[in-house]
Amino acid sequence: MKNLKHFFKYLAPYKLNFFSSIFFNFLYSFFSALSMLSLMPVMNVLFKEGEKVYKKPVFEGFGSLNKETLEGFLNYFITTNTNEKGAFSTLIWMMVFMIIAFFLKNLFAYLSMVYMTYLNNGVLKDLRNDVYNKVTSLNVSFFSGEKKGDLISRMTADITTIKSSFMNAIMMIGREPLTLLFTLAAMLWISWKLTIFVLVFLPVAGFLISRLGRTIKSISGDIFAMEGNLLSKIEETLGGIKIIKNFTAESFFKNKFKSQSEEINYMNNVIGARMAMAGPLSEFLGVFTISILFVYGGTLVLLEQSLTGGAFITYMGLAYQILTPAKAMAKASHAIQGGNAASERVRFILDALNPLKDSEGAQVIKGFEKEIKFENVSFKYENEYVLKDFSLTVPKGKTVALVGESGSGKSTLANLVTRFYDVNEGRITFDGLDIKDVTTKSLRSQMGIVAQDSILFNDTIANNISLGVDNASEEDIIHAAKIANAHNFITEFENGYQSNVGDGGNSLSGGQRQRVAIARAVLKNPPIMILDEATSALDTESEKVVQDALENMMVNKTSIVIAHRLSTVKNADLIVVMKKGRIVEQGTHKDLIAQGGMYSKLVSLQSLDVLN
Repeated sequence: MKNLKHFFKYLAPYKLNFFSSIFFNFLYSFFSALSMLSLMPVMNVLFKEGEKVYKKPVFEGFGSLNKETLEGFLNYFITTNTNEKGAFSTLIWMMVFMIIAFFLKNLFAYLSMVYMTYLNNGVLKDLRNDVYNKVTSLNVSFFSGEKKGDLISRMTADITTIKSSFMNAIMMIGREPLTLLFTLAAMLWISWKLTIFVLVFLPVAGFLISRLGRTIKSISGDIFAMEGNLLSKIEETLGGIKIIKNFTAESFFKNKFKSQSEEINYMNNVIGARMAMAGPLSEFLGVFTISILFVYGGTLVLLEQSLTGGAFITYMGLAYQILTPAKAMAKASHAIQGGNAASERVRFILDALNPLKDSEGAQVIKGFEKEIKFENVSFKYENEYVLKDFSLTVPKGKTVALVGESGSGKSTLANLVTRFYDVNEGRITFDGLDIKDVTTKSLRSQMGIVAQDSILFNDTIANNISLGVDNASEEDIIHAAKIANAHNFITEFENGYQSNVGDGGNSLSGGQRQRVAIARAVLKNPPIMILDEATSALDTESEKVVQDALENMMVNKTSIVIAHRLSTVKNADLIVVMKKGRIVEQGTHKDLIAQGGMYSKLVSLQSLDVLN
């Protein structure tokens, strides 16, 4: 319970359902005991037992009600009705009473479960929403160190396990102890001597059963982690199925998956065997105790004659009935152990800190007026610095291109200016404001990004273009597509803009995906465009079409262009040549060619016609 208690805050919006369920659980538990007690007068009538009372007892208020008074009223009714109308008539009345008691017991059980279902499903919904919202709010660095499949497992299977455990916990708190209490009270009402045996048995049985659950929590945690790894393996297999087949690596992946699957199967069998033992063990211990009760109770009925046969049979029914909540509590306890393990994994997400969270009093950017400045910026992902003492100014309305060898820090600058990461030293300013002092949402709203990997979602072309733009009109979407040179190929599809792009946009070619991504950036219409290797993965023909689209998009925009193909940046206002996180050259295309330095060598290596 120590981990599940962190989720009790989700009960607050559903407190009416919670208290309604508890109320009906109370009534269920009361009538559960009463329904068994109703057997006693039936037995007394059948076996002609019980005290004969011919004088009607006097009711002196509810404060005077006790065992003797209640038995007096009941025995008076049985005696007088049997004398006047016969034993069969009395039996019918006792059966009606018993049927009503059992009906009310099951009615209240149903109502309790209905309200508990509403509560449980509401908690599940809110927990899922909170986890998803937290995931979308975390910084990019959080995901770089986590497996996608494991996170998906935490957000789905683990939350479902918490739901099941949460319901078991609430039921264990709200129903079973009450049932146990009322049943024990009824047993004490019939015979306190016999009940002593039950009270001795329960702690012993509880101790034996609890020993089974000691390792369930740790084993469950291991299983959840391995299932997360298995989900990651499935995700990797589906994403790289072409490579697996091309390199004929099917056997390698099959064997690896089989090994993990068998390990999970073994641990599931271990934990399943332990959980399966809880019910039978508790029932065996209960039957063993009932056997002792039969022996001792027999002496009270046959030898001492201090207990009637009908009362003894009713008591034995109550004693066996007490096993149901005992077994339920044992199973719930083990389920809660698994829920504790799952809750630790879900809390890993909920409790994750976001170092890029907006500071208190962060300002909202409403436009771009002057410049972006990198002031002595140094940054490292782990140990080695990717950027060191980097300084650069990007004036409004200008195109600044970043070129250089792989690993020189070009894409890192795009991650820093959009604040996917924070600088380790120095600062980045937006119109003189440190980007750490502005809201992340308002900062990113000023920027549009077109990356090398054009990520599209499994939705229509229109919805992919209008991503992040509320209530975009069809005319606006078409206008953006035309600027991106995408309108013609989109209209060739049977459903036009309502065509689905498939998973990851796999129903489109690379050039088509890139032009849809450009249209998306155009529709957003930010003042700053960041192009990160936007054409490097395309063939020559597609590159020309996409490059034309990019130039259309960059009109009257401030642009930061990260490029590997130097032919795409020769018209930039400023070309910055980087090496190992530092600027080694900067200037226009003609100036850098004239210098005959690193840029000129890169142009020569690419054998591109960019000298004119």
